[in-house]
Amino acid sequence: MPNYRVHFAKQILGVPFTVGFVEIARARDPERALKAAEIRFARARGVTDWRERADTVDLAAPAEAEL
Repeated sequence: MPNYRVHFAKQILGVPFTVGFVEIARARDPERALKAAEIRFARARGVTDWRERADTVDLAAPAEAEL
């Protein structure tokens, strides 16, 4: 099963600034990895929805994120 890194960003004046990321060790597919990361990000920040702290989300496999 692939590993994923999900980056969360806040847009300020049209420029995305990363506010955090979550690594998902195991997921069947990218959609499940994204959903798990959204839940984990929200819980870590004490909010019910990840959109309260970030505007955009970007899913990448770790090999792509390290380049």
